[in-house]
Amino acid sequence: MKIKFNAPVILGFSLICTIVFILNLLTGNSFMGLFSVGASINWSNPFSILSLVTHIFGHISWDHLIGNLSFILLLGPIAEEKYGSSNMAVMILMTGLITGLLNVFFFDTGLLGASGIVFMLILLVSFTNVNGGEIPVSFILVALLYVGREVMQSIRADQVSQFAHIIGGLCGSFFGYGRRR
Repeated sequence: MKIKFNAPVILGFSLICTIVFILNLLTGNSFMGLFSVGASINWSNPFSILSLVTHIFGHISWDHLIGNLSFILLLGPIAEEKYGSSNMAVMILMTGLITGLLNVFFFDTGLLGASGIVFMLILLVSFTNVNGGEIPVSFILVALLYVGREVMQSIRADQVSQFAHIIGGLCGSFFGYGRRR
C-alpha cells in the first residue's frame, strides 16, 4: 500500500497553520502580528494589507489550531477532490480576504484563525451532491444548524468571531452553488 498526497492545497494549508503556530511559540508570541488582522488597516503598510488574508493561518492556542484543522482535514479533501486544487486555493484565499475586509469595516476587534475557512468547507461540502437546479435538503439542514448556531451564539460576549463563521459559511454556499459541476 502507498501513501497518497491526496489534497495538496488542504494539506499545505494545514502545514502552514501548524508552522505559523510553532514559530509563534518559539518567538514568544511575537510572530502572530503577521498572522492576525487588526481592528484597522494601515493601507500604506503592505504587511498590514497582507494580513487581510494571512490571518487565516494564525491561531491563538493548540485547542484553536487542532479544532480548526480537525474540520479542515476532514472536509477539505472532499471539497478539493470535487472542485479541484486551484479552485480550492482561490476559495480559501477569497474567504480569508472577505472575512478580513468585512471585519475591518464593521468591527473594532482583531481577527485570526481558520474558522471562516472551516465554515466555508462545511457548507461547500454539503453542495457536493447537487444535480441540476436542485438544492439538497442536507444543505438546508447544515446551513440551519451551523449558521443558525452562530447567529444564536453571536448575542453573547466572547472571544469568538461568529461573524467570520457566518461569512465563511456564506462564502462556501456561494462557491458551492456557483461552482457546482
